[in-house]
Amino acid sequence: MKTYTHSVTLDKDLCQGCINCIKRCPTEAIRVREGKAYIISERCIDCGECIRVCPHHAKKAVYNTLADYTGYKHLVALPAPSLYAQFNNLKDPAPVLAGLLKIGFDSFFEVAKAAELISRATGKIWDKMPKPVISSACPAVVKLIKVRFPRLVDHVLPLVSPMELAARLAKKEVMEKTGLKKEEIGCIFISPCPAKITEINNPIGSKNSSVDGAVAMKDIYPLLLGAMKDISQPPDITAGALGVSWAAGGGESEGIGNTDNYLACDGIENVIRVLEELEDRRFSNIDFVELNACPGGCVGGVLTVENPYIAKTKLKNLGKYMPKSLNSLGKSIPTEMLWDTNLEYSPVFELQGDRIQRFMAYSRLEELLAGLPGLDCGFCGAPTCRCFADDVIRGKAKKSDCVVIMRRQMDEIKSIPE
Repeated sequence: MKTYTHSVTLDKDLCQGCINCIKRCPTEAIRVREGKAYIISERCIDCGECIRVCPHHAKKAVYNTLADYTGYKHLVALPAPSLYAQFNNLKDPAPVLAGLLKIGFDSFFEVAKAAELISRATGKIWDKMPKPVISSACPAVVKLIKVRFPRLVDHVLPLVSPMELAARLAKKEVMEKTGLKKEEIGCIFISPCPAKITEINNPIGSKNSSVDGAVAMKDIYPLLLGAMKDISQPPDITAGALGVSWAAGGGESEGIGNTDNYLACDGIENVIRVLEELEDRRFSNIDFVELNACPGGCVGGVLTVENPYIAKTKLKNLGKYMPKSLNSLGKSIPTEMLWDTNLEYSPVFELQGDRIQRFMAYSRLEELLAGLPGLDCGFCGAPTCRCFADDVIRGKAKKSDCVVIMRRQMDEIKSIPE
């Protein structure tokens, strides 16, 4: 099985050295040097935006296949709610769940069920938090806050993701039913995006993840198309429209039920704009903020197959036939739903050294930046002139790498009379 720090990777053989990716990366994590792109690992949040925009398909998501998990005695499918939005004419998720049992899984645990429980827990915990409370469901957004928005770290909801909660509850359930040991049970998430795959190996808010692996939704989809035919006894569904609606932007917010003062936003560029305004305290009377890195929400992940806007319509139609919710929570929040580690700011953009060294480095950076053209053209291999100046200060680039400066110098030389 593949093990990795990031799901988003680069195939250098396919890379043509264009600058599409460096311009769209939300954390300025990509550079082009010597005709090839490379990813700065500590800045990457696995949002998949580079996969979305690369015309040469050089950016890819790394993940395992279903065949990699045959070593477990019991295999549990953890279907993301967005999986249901990939299929036509569904009146409930039962055919999809039945199909999962036919393609190799021994049981399933709907992530939508865990989402409903998270919604209930959110309503209980947010009175104790600074407003606005920011959802922790999208790992790409949480990582973005971690590296770019330190003043918002304390606003992030300290609840595990529905994926993680589903795995924890599923293992407990299977252990009680079968007597198997925890390590003999494999919980496999069917993922719409690379950020959730990376979260398994690098969990947010938890020391370890109970999810044992992930497969891409686009790989499972064709297997399910055949398996969903001729199902005589579909299994009972375990979640309602509330949990399923988490797959689309705004679904989580509507499920909380305690307030109408929420903001829901999707698409990484829109998310950044909202976070900047939140950090500047431009919003008032907002209790809850739901942010999804992918356009349309999880239905817009790069590992899905359906157009995200068509998928949102399918989810809406599916919800008409389903009960509103099938899950509730007691008076207290179980500890398995809470983070066991704090979210801490990661200063990956800051220059290193003691206070005096950093002051001198930033002074040199501003001096260098003042001499750059300010065009943010990207031809140097960095997304902006400021990033280029930062690279020069860090010793990752030379001032002569600026094409505009070199051109001006050449023009000056040519203008000297012989």
